[in-house]
Amino acid sequence: MNRALTGKIALVAGATRGAGRGIAVELGAAGATVYCTGRSTRGRRSEMNRPETIEETAELVTAAGGEGIAAPADHLDPAQVAALVRRVDKEQGRLDVLVNDVWGGDGLFEFGKPLWEQSLEDGLRLLRLAIDTHAITSHHALPLMIREPGGLVVEVTDGTAEYNAKYRKDVGFFYDLAKSAVIRMALAQSVEIAPYGATALSLTPGWLRSEAMLDHYGVTEETWRDATEKIPHFAISETPALVGRAVAALAADPERARWNGASLSSGGLAKEYGFTDADGSRPDAWRYIAEVVEPDLPADVSGYR
Repeated sequence: MNRALTGKIALVAGATRGAGRGIAVELGAAGATVYCTGRSTRGRRSEMNRPETIEETAELVTAAGGEGIAAPADHLDPAQVAALVRRVDKEQGRLDVLVNDVWGGDGLFEFGKPLWEQSLEDGLRLLRLAIDTHAITSHHALPLMIREPGGLVVEVTDGTAEYNAKYRKDVGFFYDLAKSAVIRMALAQSVEIAPYGATALSLTPGWLRSEAMLDHYGVTEETWRDATEKIPHFAISETPALVGRAVAALAADPERARWNGASLSSGGLAKEYGFTDADGSRPDAWRYIAEVVEPDLPADVSGYR
């Protein structure tokens, strides 16, 4: 990115791990100052009960060449989010990039079960974590961002609008609703902030090799291909760097407004902007899913990464 985002201020809500961490680090690699928020700190774990912390993410941002700032916040608490935005305003006086990546819904849905067989308590909690957090954050952050033209809002979801147009029965009612709602939230914001010269869009990674996913398959980033022996289609997976580079490319694009309201994917933007994943490949997971996985063809990533 040739330090294209030097002087830019970003807030990545949900930067503790996974896509959020990848996005924060790649924004830092492009020179941005990044506020890394989340509930998992070195002093306290969130209900996710994982070891990653926002302090680690901030350190990775700084090591990549930017300035990482760890900012603990529960994005379900409007008062905490309001205080966070006041801090950004006081310290920087501007906000150029807002990334809504808060999730925390792992473990709150059950694969393949209909609505009436799923836990209502867990499902409603999932919706709060996936939807309310994004709305609360944008409500407080957008007034700062639209002060100057050129701002960018990225709503991170799972699946493109085209893919999510059908009901995702495998993941069930609550997950399907949450991920589709985030796409709609991006569209709504795109209409409301466009008069201020700002852009909003939704973005999905592909099959993400997050920390949790690697743990689930009992592999590391160095040995991830071992998982393809049991899950052959995992060969199309990508690191969090790919979606991070997608956000950095969007933020550095002076013509980003052409994407206003769009539903985008990391693989699609890799082709558009010419960046690659950490290993130099360019996985296009959603095209692969549509053309190989759904037709139940044998795993073969030739031509897809």
